Amino acid sequence: MSFSPGGVTIERSRSGWDIVWGILLLLAGLVILGHAVVATAVSVIFLGWLAVIGGLVALVAGLFRIGKGGFWPAVISGALLLVIGIVMLRNPAVTAVTLTLLAGTLFLMGGVIRLVAAFQVDQNRWIMIFSGVVSVILGLIVVFNLIESSFVLLGVLLGVQAIVDGITLMVLGRWRVADSTVQVVETGA
Repeated sequence: MSFSPGGVTIERSRSGWDIVWGILLLLAGLVILGHAVVATAVSVIFLGWLAVIGGLVALVAGLFRIGKGGFWPAVISGALLLVIGIVMLRNPAVTAVTLTLLAGTLFLMGGVIRLVAAFQVDQNRWIMIFSGVVSVILGLIVVFNLIESSFVLLGVLLGVQAIVDGITLMVLGRWRVADSTVQVVETGA
């Protein structure tokens, strides 16, 4: 299967490796769901270290821009990212609560937006209403049970995402840009 947005052909292909990786992702998702609290803690620590490393890289990159445009934005954004990463690593429980509150708010607002959109158009109204109601209910459950759900929700979301990605990889394979249709055109100046 292939389609061509903007002249570039994108093909879908599935190999034995896609099935193997899909099965491994599916199994990983099941393990993550079985240990959602541990997965939440690991994901918060991973995000903290990612922010620390990203902040350090941005700071170093900013130092190479001394005397050039973009020095201050690079240094300030790098420093802020570094501080956020350190705060995340020093307070993983607070970070988990904050990320859970953010996820709950996104569920809630996404549901409200779908409900409003459902009454703006006639096409697929009932699917939009159903999806919006489910998202609003999920958002309210998370927001009103914030502390209880903080140490589980991120792990559950990560596990469900891994399962869905594994099934998708096994069934559909990967999308890739077809090599034969991509052309590099050089123009002389």
